[in-house]
Order: sequence, then C-alpha cells, then structure tokens
Amino acid sequence: MTITENETPSASADETAFGDLLDKVRAEFDAQFTWDYERGRDGLNRLYEKAKRAQWNVSDDLDWSIDVDPERMVRLQQEVTGIPAGFPARSLLDVKGSPVAGWDDDKWVDFAVHSQCASLSQFLHGEQGALLCTARLVEAVPWIEAKYYGSTQVVDEARHVEAFARYLDEKMPTTYPINENLKSLLDAVLTDERWDLVYLGMQVVIEGLALAAFGMMLGTTQEPLLKKMLRYVMADEARHVAFGILSLREIYDDLPADEFRLRQEFAYEACEQMRRRTLNAELWPSFGISNEEIQAALPDREAQRRFQRILFSKIVPNCKKLGLLDHRDGWLRERFQEMNIIEFEDWENTAEALNLEGRVADKEGSDTGDSAGFDPDNLEGVEVIEQPVH
Repeated sequence: MTITENETPSASADETAFGDLLDKVRAEFDAQFTWDYERGRDGLNRLYEKAKRAQWNVSDDLDWSIDVDPERMVRLQQEVTGIPAGFPARSLLDVKGSPVAGWDDDKWVDFAVHSQCASLSQFLHGEQGALLCTARLVEAVPWIEAKYYGSTQVVDEARHVEAFARYLDEKMPTTYPINENLKSLLDAVLTDERWDLVYLGMQVVIEGLALAAFGMMLGTTQEPLLKKMLRYVMADEARHVAFGILSLREIYDDLPADEFRLRQEFAYEACEQMRRRTLNAELWPSFGISNEEIQAALPDREAQRRFQRILFSKIVPNCKKLGLLDHRDGWLRERFQEMNIIEFEDWENTAEALNLEGRVADKEGSDTGDSAGFDPDNLEGVEVIEQPVH
C-alpha cells in the first residue's frame, strides 16, 4: 500500500493491543567491563559450573500432554490435605456481615482456582522482573565470575517466564495483571543505580519470597505437571539466592554505617511492600467484592496472620546470613520484630548449609574446619528440593 502526503496510516487492533501491553521503565546505571579474567572466587566458579550442568528445557523436560482439570485438582487437594478450598480467605466466613457469607462449596472451589491463577500470575510477572534485573546485573557487576554466573541466571529466568506463561495459557482459565506492590518494588530495583541493591532486592527479598510461596504451593498441589515444574524452578532459585549471598557478603562487611543503614532500610521497605501484596488485590474485584470490603472484614486471627508471615520464612534467615539483622545497631532486627517475622531468623533456608567463611557442611552435619571455600555442589538449596532427573 502506498501512503500519500498528509495521510496517516491507522494502527491495527493487534498493534494497538501490543503497545498497550508494554511498560517502559527508565533505568540509568553504569555498565562495567572488566579486563581481569582471572577467576579467583571459588564459590562463584563452582556455582557457575553447577548452573551449566543443571539446565533444563521447558519443552522437553515437562510433560505438557498431562490433562489438567483445575477444579478437580482443588477438590483433590482438599481431600488429601484436609485444607478447605479457599483457605485462608475462608476465615472471612467467621466475620459478621462477611461479603462471602452466601458462598457455597462450588463458589469456594471456583475462588480457589482463581486464587491459584492469581498466584501463578504473580510468579510469572515476578520471573520477568527477575529476568530484567539479572540481565542488568550481568552488565553492572565488577567480577568476571559474577558475570559468568549471572548469564546462566538470565537463561534460568527466561525459562521460568516461559514455563509459567505456558502453564497459565494452556492449563488454567485466566491470567491476572501484575500486583501494584510487586511492580513498584521491581521498578525500584531496576532503576536504582547501585548494583548491590539489585542483588538485595531481587536475589534476597523477591527470590526469597518466591521460594516460600513456591514451597507452599508445592506442598499442597496434587497436580503432577505443576509439581515437577515447581521442583525445577525451585532448584534454579536456590542457586540464585546463593549467588546473592556470595556476592553481597563480600562487600557488606566493609560498608560505611550510613550506607549499611540504607541497605537495611531497603530490605525492610521491600518486605513491607511484599506484605501488602499478599492481600490478593487483583483477585477480589473479579468476584464482585472490593478490596476495601476485604480489608475491613479481614479477621484478626493468628492462623490468618501466620499464613501471611510464613511467606517471609526465607527472607529473614537470608538477611541474617548477610549480617543485616544485627550488624551495627540491629535496626533491621527491630523492624522485623515489629512485623512479627523475626521468629524465622533461625529457620532452614535456601542457604542453610552455607558457611561463608569456610566450606559447606556435609549432609551428615559434620563440623569441619576445612576452609576450602563455599562448595555449591553441596548446597541443598530448598530443603524439599533436589534437581529433577531429566
């Protein structure tokens, strides 16, 4: 087609829709070359070798021919675990004038299906955020070993985006938009000019929260395709958290007090944002209930609060590993006490086996003084996870 002068081509509906789905974030930071190709950080080197060996393929290593009936899976999950469909939102039934008072069991099953869609959708969006953040880390980190390992994480995150997008598209009824608090945190991480805060926000906070959420879903779902997919993803994520701890521990001990406080404040604010994310603000309006109604009706029950807090069970011990809880004046410990999540400081976590001053203790728990360095081959990662067999 020839366009004459003063004639403006009209965009097709598909082009307009594609443009509406783009979201630009201005990120300004220094991309760093390094001309030092010596690889002296044994921990990162071993982690890189482990990552190369552990690559998997979404198309080949998962059986996409498995038929998934989300409603049947919810009912089976309820039968096997004894957890009622829609938990913990089901506790709203105890509230006088509850907006869900008239829901029958079928409605709760439908809600549970959509609740899983909402969770998987946030996993999907968070993984794309991780993809962008890690691509930035490859550019920004000063060490060649970190660039090498970071490149494998970029591949991991792309694979995770592909897996969650395909599962939602082929096996679930819908995909929800990104949660505003998650998007705000991702924007903050992406736009900060200090590369260590990208590590802290993504590898420690966001990945830590994701691992806890993945673990909770893995522990309850009875759907075999989702179970295997989560195992693969969690095995990758365990390495990602170890990458963050190895890299950040090297620089945090020597930070000036004001710079260290800034990192503590960043970790706290990120956790606060993620705590607000757990209200599932994307979900309730699709059931004709406003988020204001839900916030007003939320029962002040320990079971409800503990369910929310347990999502931080990976973040708190990882912050402790980095010295963020108690180093200097213990400011972050006080904040986590106020959030009622300090109870998790000694829980097992994705780096539980780490001794960053020496080697990883073996699985029998032997206490060794060998300072051979961190050996990621011995990293158990998530306590219930081993890399699936291809």
